[in-house]
Amino acid sequence: MQLAIVGLGFMGATHVKAALTIPNLQLAVVSRDPEKLKGDLSKVSGNLATTEAQLDFSKLKTFHTFDEVLADPTIDAVDLCLPTALHESFATRALAAGKHVLVEKPMALDRAACDRMLAAAKQANKLLMAAQVLRFFPAYDALKTYLATNEKVRSATFRRRCAAPGWGPWLKDKAQSGGGVFDLLIHDIDMALYLFGPPTHVEATGHEDLPNQLDIINANLIYPTFTVNIAGGWHHGAFPFSMEFTLVAENGTIDFHSSQSNPTLYAPGEPAKELTPAEPIDAYREEIAYFIDCATNNREPARCLPLESAQAVSLAHLLLESRSNQGLILKCQL
Repeated sequence: MQLAIVGLGFMGATHVKAALTIPNLQLAVVSRDPEKLKGDLSKVSGNLATTEAQLDFSKLKTFHTFDEVLADPTIDAVDLCLPTALHESFATRALAAGKHVLVEKPMALDRAACDRMLAAAKQANKLLMAAQVLRFFPAYDALKTYLATNEKVRSATFRRRCAAPGWGPWLKDKAQSGGGVFDLLIHDIDMALYLFGPPTHVEATGHEDLPNQLDIINANLIYPTFTVNIAGGWHHGAFPFSMEFTLVAENGTIDFHSSQSNPTLYAPGEPAKELTPAEPIDAYREEIAYFIDCATNNREPARCLPLESAQAVSLAHLLLESRSNQGLILKCQL
């Protein structure tokens, strides 16, 4: 299997570093920047310390244009790490050219674009998967494992915050990224759908002032017997990145903050228990390896179905609609 990673910004560089550790994966990279194609990523920055200034690309196939990738029959799949506004056009072209597609989150800017991508994958009979990497993070995977035997949820809270990004100027352009809440909290919106399914209703408040780099939301996903709160977004100045959750189930509470290594389980009458994974896991490596395995074996990505990623886009826009209407309660139909 030969995978071409398209775009070497912050997320593309993160994917390359992870993919280089996957055995038997032939890797190619695509960038308009000749220095990046030499492995010089010193100008790449982001909100996670996942990249290195210099990588060895001497054994990698390199491309300057996406058209070159599409015309190369040895490229089996592409990993699109591009501005969100480009996801649909690049994905549908790749699928039509017979390539499997892994596309960064959010899947696209709106549900209509997502649906066209889904249709293109079906027509080409190729794999399409959105890189909702949170599904592969051990701390969040622990929630899925716990809920498998503790089904009665009482409440859940997810929060994700950071300063408006200083890298990738396209992120601050709503026409390219969808805005801070859409781009950032799509992780937690998708996680709620993954764990609990669609809510019956939603409500949200907050404020958007993109010229002043502020885009925040406090949203409630309303289920028949519990509510999930999702909050955060872009904050002022040099506000540090953080992500966290608290899940209250019938028989215990799981709490996590990104300043910690692992989540902690608090159960009645028992000491606090750190939920440690069996082995260290790089979530980015795990998601790419999973995509490659599914593509190689012609198997749908059950752990990260593209329809669910499309539903996350729909739900994100529903929350933003409620926010723009001062917390109006809206029926959720995804």
